[in-house]
Amino acid sequence: MTIPVITAEKVTRRFGDTTALDHVSFTLERPEIIGLLGRNGAGKTTLMSLITGQDRPTAGSVLVHGENPFESAHTQDELSFIRDNQRYPDDYRLRHVLRIAPWFHANWSADLAEHLLEVFRLPEKTKVKSFSRGQLSALGVVVGLASRAPLTFLDEPYLGLDATARQLFYDTLITDHAEHPRTVIASTHLIDEMAPLFSRVLVLDRGKLVIDRDADDLHGYAHTVSGIAARVAPFVAGADVLTTHRVGALTSITVRGPIDPATASRAAHEGVDIQAATLQQVVNAIGSAQQPSETLKEAS
Repeated sequence: MTIPVITAEKVTRRFGDTTALDHVSFTLERPEIIGLLGRNGAGKTTLMSLITGQDRPTAGSVLVHGENPFESAHTQDELSFIRDNQRYPDDYRLRHVLRIAPWFHANWSADLAEHLLEVFRLPEKTKVKSFSRGQLSALGVVVGLASRAPLTFLDEPYLGLDATARQLFYDTLITDHAEHPRTVIASTHLIDEMAPLFSRVLVLDRGKLVIDRDADDLHGYAHTVSGIAARVAPFVAGADVLTTHRVGALTSITVRGPIDPATASRAAHEGVDIQAATLQQVVNAIGSAQQPSETLKEAS
Protein backbone atom coordinates (compact mmCIF):
# COMPACT_ATOMS: atom_id res chain seq x y z
CA MET A 1 0.00 0.00 0.00
CA THR A 2 1.11 3.54 -0.73
CA ILE A 3 1.78 5.54 2.42
CA PRO A 4 -0.26 8.79 2.46
CA VAL A 5 1.62 12.06 2.26
CA ILE A 6 -0.18 13.39 5.36
CA THR A 7 -2.57 11.70 7.76
CA ALA A 8 -4.35 13.68 10.47
CA GLU A 9 -6.49 11.67 12.89
CA LYS A 10 -8.75 13.49 15.37
CA VAL A 11 -6.12 16.19 15.86
CA THR A 12 -6.85 18.52 18.75
CA ARG A 13 -4.67 21.39 19.96
CA ARG A 14 -5.51 23.40 23.04
CA PHE A 15 -3.76 26.45 24.45
CA GLY A 16 -5.07 26.77 27.98
CA ASP A 17 -8.82 27.22 27.71
CA THR A 18 -8.65 27.91 23.97
CA THR A 19 -9.20 25.07 21.50
CA ALA A 20 -7.35 25.97 18.31
CA LEU A 21 -8.07 22.65 16.58
CA ASP A 22 -10.89 20.28 17.44
CA HIS A 23 -10.82 16.65 16.23
CA VAL A 24 -9.50 17.44 12.74
CA SER A 25 -9.13 14.40 10.47
CA PHE A 26 -8.10 14.14 6.80
CA THR A 27 -5.72 12.25 4.54
CA LEU A 28 -3.68 13.58 1.61
CA GLU A 29 -2.83 10.71 -0.69
CA ARG A 30 -0.87 12.32 -3.53
CA PRO A 31 1.14 15.41 -4.49
CA GLU A 32 -1.26 18.29 -5.27
CA ILE A 33 -1.87 21.95 -4.50
CA ILE A 34 -4.23 22.32 -1.55
CA GLY A 35 -5.96 25.46 -0.36
CA LEU A 36 -6.12 25.68 3.44
CA LEU A 37 -8.82 28.28 4.02
CA GLY A 38 -10.76 29.95 6.81
CA ARG A 39 -11.02 33.18 8.77
CA ASN A 40 -8.28 34.52 11.01
CA GLY A 41 -8.12 32.34 14.10
CA ALA A 42 -9.70 29.34 12.37
CA GLY A 43 -6.64 27.19 13.14
CA LYS A 44 -4.76 27.23 9.84
CA THR A 45 -1.31 28.21 11.14
CA THR A 46 -1.70 25.87 14.10
CA LEU A 47 -2.41 22.97 11.76
CA MET A 48 0.60 23.84 9.60
CA SER A 49 2.80 23.98 12.71
CA LEU A 50 1.68 20.50 13.73
CA ILE A 51 2.23 18.97 10.30
CA THR A 52 5.70 20.53 10.04
CA GLY A 53 6.70 19.22 13.47
CA GLN A 54 7.05 22.63 15.13
CA ASP A 55 4.39 21.72 17.67
CA ARG A 56 2.62 18.64 19.00
CA PRO A 57 -1.12 17.99 19.22
CA THR A 58 -2.85 17.88 22.57
CA ALA A 59 -4.70 14.80 21.34
CA GLY A 60 -4.87 12.80 18.14
CA SER A 61 -2.03 12.21 15.71
CA VAL A 62 -0.31 13.69 12.66
CA LEU A 63 1.82 11.55 10.36
CA VAL A 64 3.95 12.69 7.43
CA HIS A 65 4.76 9.80 5.11
CA GLY A 66 3.84 7.51 7.99
CA GLU A 67 6.14 9.17 10.53
CA ASN A 68 5.58 11.53 13.45
CA PRO A 69 7.07 14.82 12.18
CA PHE A 70 7.95 16.15 15.65
CA GLU A 71 11.73 16.11 16.16
CA SER A 72 12.13 13.91 13.06
CA ALA A 73 15.23 14.97 11.12
CA HIS A 74 14.19 12.82 8.18
CA THR A 75 10.80 14.50 7.93
CA GLN A 76 12.25 17.98 8.36
CA ASP A 77 14.50 17.40 5.36
CA GLU A 78 11.38 17.09 3.20
CA LEU A 79 9.67 20.27 4.43
CA SER A 80 9.65 23.93 3.50
CA PHE A 81 7.49 26.17 5.71
CA ILE A 82 7.25 29.81 4.64
CA ARG A 83 5.36 32.07 7.06
CA ASP A 84 3.91 35.49 6.41
CA ASN A 85 6.23 36.88 9.12
CA GLN A 86 9.38 35.00 8.15
CA ARG A 87 12.39 36.22 10.15
CA TYR A 88 16.09 36.31 9.33
CA PRO A 89 19.16 37.39 11.35
CA ASP A 90 19.56 41.16 11.51
CA ASP A 91 22.74 41.24 9.43
CA TYR A 92 21.46 39.01 6.61
CA ARG A 93 21.42 40.24 3.04
CA LEU A 94 20.06 38.43 0.01
CA ARG A 95 23.29 36.53 -0.59
CA HIS A 96 23.17 35.07 2.91
CA VAL A 97 19.67 33.70 2.43
CA LEU A 98 20.62 32.17 -0.92
CA ARG A 99 23.74 30.64 0.62
CA ILE A 100 22.00 28.83 3.48
CA ALA A 101 18.73 27.82 1.74
CA PRO A 102 20.30 24.89 -0.17
CA TRP A 103 21.60 23.48 3.13
CA PHE A 104 18.03 22.79 4.23
CA HIS A 105 16.51 21.84 0.87
CA ALA A 106 18.00 18.91 -1.00
CA ASN A 107 15.97 19.70 -4.13
CA TRP A 108 16.96 23.38 -4.21
CA SER A 109 16.90 24.88 -7.70
CA ALA A 110 19.44 27.67 -8.09
CA ASP A 111 18.15 28.35 -11.60
CA LEU A 112 14.58 28.88 -10.42
CA ALA A 113 15.76 31.06 -7.54
CA GLU A 114 17.84 33.19 -9.92
CA HIS A 115 14.92 33.59 -12.30
CA LEU A 116 12.54 34.67 -9.54
CA LEU A 117 15.07 37.08 -8.05
CA GLU A 118 15.43 38.73 -11.43
CA VAL A 119 11.72 39.20 -12.04
CA PHE A 120 11.01 40.32 -8.46
CA ARG A 121 14.01 42.71 -8.60
CA LEU A 122 15.08 42.16 -5.01
CA PRO A 123 17.94 44.41 -3.81
CA GLU A 124 21.24 42.65 -3.20
CA LYS A 125 22.89 45.16 -0.87
CA THR A 126 19.96 46.03 1.41
CA LYS A 127 19.70 44.12 4.67
CA VAL A 128 16.71 41.80 4.68
CA LYS A 129 15.40 43.39 7.89
CA SER A 130 15.03 46.65 5.91
CA PHE A 131 13.05 45.05 3.08
CA SER A 132 9.59 46.39 2.39
CA ARG A 133 6.58 44.16 3.05
CA GLY A 134 6.39 43.33 -0.62
CA GLN A 135 10.09 42.50 -0.85
CA LEU A 136 9.85 40.18 2.16
CA SER A 137 6.88 38.46 0.53
CA ALA A 138 8.80 38.04 -2.71
CA LEU A 139 11.77 36.55 -0.83
CA GLY A 140 9.43 34.05 0.83
CA VAL A 141 8.05 33.05 -2.56
CA VAL A 142 11.58 32.60 -3.92
CA VAL A 143 12.62 30.30 -1.07
CA GLY A 144 9.35 28.40 -1.02
CA LEU A 145 9.26 27.65 -4.74
CA ALA A 146 12.98 27.18 -5.34
CA SER A 147 13.15 24.71 -2.44
CA ARG A 148 11.10 22.21 -4.47
CA ALA A 149 10.54 20.49 -1.14
CA PRO A 150 8.28 17.41 -1.29
CA LEU A 151 6.03 19.20 1.21
CA THR A 152 5.84 22.97 0.85
CA PHE A 153 3.74 25.11 3.19
CA LEU A 154 2.93 28.71 2.28
CA ASP A 155 1.26 30.61 5.11
CA GLU A 156 0.23 33.83 3.34
CA PRO A 157 3.81 34.79 2.37
CA TYR A 158 2.55 36.75 -0.65
CA LEU A 159 0.47 39.34 1.21
CA GLY A 160 2.71 42.25 0.26
CA LEU A 161 2.91 41.49 -3.45
CA ASP A 162 1.16 43.66 -6.01
CA ALA A 163 -1.22 42.10 -8.56
CA THR A 164 1.47 41.65 -11.21
CA ALA A 165 3.89 39.97 -8.79
CA ARG A 166 1.15 37.69 -7.44
CA GLN A 167 0.26 36.56 -10.95
CA LEU A 168 3.92 35.78 -11.56
CA PHE A 169 3.92 33.69 -8.39
CA TYR A 170 0.77 31.80 -9.45
CA ASP A 171 2.08 31.11 -12.96
CA THR A 172 5.44 29.91 -11.65
CA LEU A 173 3.82 27.66 -9.06
CA ILE A 174 1.56 25.99 -11.62
CA THR A 175 4.31 25.52 -14.19
CA ASP A 176 6.94 24.27 -11.76
CA HIS A 177 4.48 21.99 -9.95
CA ALA A 178 3.61 20.32 -13.27
CA GLU A 179 7.28 19.66 -13.95
CA HIS A 180 8.21 18.80 -10.34
CA PRO A 181 5.10 17.45 -8.55
CA ARG A 182 5.00 17.91 -4.79
CA THR A 183 2.47 18.62 -2.07
CA VAL A 184 1.86 22.35 -1.65
CA ILE A 185 -0.46 23.59 1.09
CA ALA A 186 -1.25 27.29 0.77
CA SER A 187 -3.15 29.41 3.25
CA THR A 188 -4.65 32.55 1.73
CA HIS A 189 -7.33 35.21 2.06
CA LEU A 190 -7.11 35.95 -1.67
CA ILE A 191 -9.34 32.95 -2.22
CA ASP A 192 -10.97 33.58 -5.59
CA GLU A 193 -7.64 34.76 -6.99
CA MET A 194 -5.91 31.53 -6.00
CA ALA A 195 -8.85 29.16 -6.47
CA PRO A 196 -7.79 28.06 -9.99
CA LEU A 197 -4.56 26.68 -8.51
CA PHE A 198 -6.23 24.35 -6.02
CA SER A 199 -7.08 20.74 -6.77
CA ARG A 200 -8.36 20.25 -3.22
CA VAL A 201 -9.74 22.53 -0.55
CA LEU A 202 -9.70 22.25 3.25
CA VAL A 203 -11.77 24.82 5.16
CA LEU A 204 -11.39 25.33 8.90
CA ASP A 205 -13.89 27.18 11.06
CA ARG A 206 -13.50 27.64 14.81
CA GLY A 207 -10.92 24.87 14.85
CA LYS A 208 -13.08 22.32 13.04
CA LEU A 209 -12.61 20.96 9.54
CA VAL A 210 -15.91 21.85 7.86
CA ILE A 211 -15.04 21.23 4.20
CA ASP A 212 -12.68 18.66 2.71
CA ARG A 213 -13.38 18.33 -1.01
CA ASP A 214 -11.80 18.25 -4.43
CA ALA A 215 -11.98 21.74 -5.87
CA ASP A 216 -14.12 20.59 -8.81
CA ASP A 217 -16.77 19.29 -6.38
CA LEU A 218 -17.21 22.74 -4.82
CA HIS A 219 -18.80 24.38 -7.86
CA GLY A 220 -22.28 23.40 -6.73
CA TYR A 221 -21.64 23.59 -3.00
CA ALA A 222 -23.68 26.76 -2.45
CA HIS A 223 -25.51 29.56 -4.24
CA THR A 224 -26.50 33.12 -3.43
CA VAL A 225 -30.05 34.48 -3.75
CA SER A 226 -30.25 38.28 -3.98
CA GLY A 227 -32.96 40.89 -4.35
CA ILE A 228 -35.72 42.63 -2.40
CA ALA A 229 -36.10 40.76 0.88
CA ALA A 230 -39.80 39.99 0.45
CA ARG A 231 -39.18 38.47 -2.99
CA VAL A 232 -36.11 36.50 -1.88
CA ALA A 233 -37.80 34.85 1.11
CA PRO A 234 -39.83 32.25 -0.84
CA PHE A 235 -36.74 31.07 -2.70
CA VAL A 236 -34.80 30.26 0.49
CA ALA A 237 -37.67 28.86 2.55
CA GLY A 238 -36.55 25.58 4.08
CA ALA A 239 -33.04 25.93 2.65
CA ASP A 240 -29.82 25.36 4.58
CA VAL A 241 -28.88 29.03 5.04
CA LEU A 242 -25.20 29.74 5.58
CA THR A 243 -25.35 33.51 5.92
CA THR A 244 -27.60 36.52 5.30
CA HIS A 245 -26.53 40.03 4.34
CA ARG A 246 -29.01 42.91 4.33
CA VAL A 247 -28.70 46.51 3.15
CA GLY A 248 -31.97 48.39 3.50
CA ALA A 249 -34.68 46.54 1.60
CA LEU A 250 -32.17 44.40 -0.29
CA THR A 251 -30.91 41.08 0.96
CA SER A 252 -28.38 38.49 -0.18
CA ILE A 253 -28.64 34.99 1.26
CA THR A 254 -26.12 32.22 0.68
CA VAL A 255 -27.54 28.72 0.97
CA ARG A 256 -25.96 25.30 0.72
CA GLY A 257 -26.64 23.27 -2.40
CA PRO A 258 -26.61 23.61 -6.20
CA ILE A 259 -28.87 25.87 -8.25
CA ASP A 260 -32.10 24.35 -9.50
CA PRO A 261 -32.52 25.66 -13.10
CA ALA A 262 -36.31 25.78 -12.88
CA THR A 263 -36.16 27.75 -9.65
CA ALA A 264 -33.57 30.12 -11.10
CA SER A 265 -35.76 30.76 -14.13
CA ARG A 266 -38.80 31.48 -11.98
CA ALA A 267 -36.70 33.77 -9.75
CA ALA A 268 -35.52 35.80 -12.74
CA HIS A 269 -39.11 36.54 -13.69
CA GLU A 270 -39.72 37.84 -10.17
CA GLY A 271 -36.66 40.08 -10.05
CA VAL A 272 -34.58 37.74 -7.88
CA ASP A 273 -30.99 36.89 -8.87
CA ILE A 274 -29.55 33.42 -8.20
CA GLN A 275 -25.83 32.84 -8.77
CA ALA A 276 -23.44 30.03 -7.90
CA ALA A 277 -21.38 31.05 -4.87
CA THR A 278 -17.67 31.52 -5.47
CA LEU A 279 -15.19 29.77 -3.21
CA GLN A 280 -14.56 33.12 -1.49
CA GLN A 281 -18.29 33.51 -0.81
CA VAL A 282 -18.51 29.96 0.54
CA VAL A 283 -15.64 30.50 2.97
CA ASN A 284 -16.98 33.91 4.02
CA ALA A 285 -20.43 32.45 4.57
CA ILE A 286 -19.14 29.61 6.71
CA GLY A 287 -16.95 31.97 8.72
CA SER A 288 -19.86 34.35 9.28
CA ALA A 289 -22.44 31.72 10.17
CA GLN A 290 -23.97 32.09 13.61
CA GLN A 291 -24.62 28.41 14.13
CA PRO A 292 -21.93 26.23 15.71
CA SER A 293 -19.40 24.71 13.34
CA GLU A 294 -20.65 21.23 14.17
CA THR A 295 -23.78 21.87 12.10
CA LEU A 296 -21.66 22.67 9.06
CA LYS A 297 -19.55 19.50 9.29
CA GLU A 298 -19.98 17.27 6.27
CA ALA A 299 -20.26 13.52 6.56
CA SER A 300 -17.00 11.87 5.67
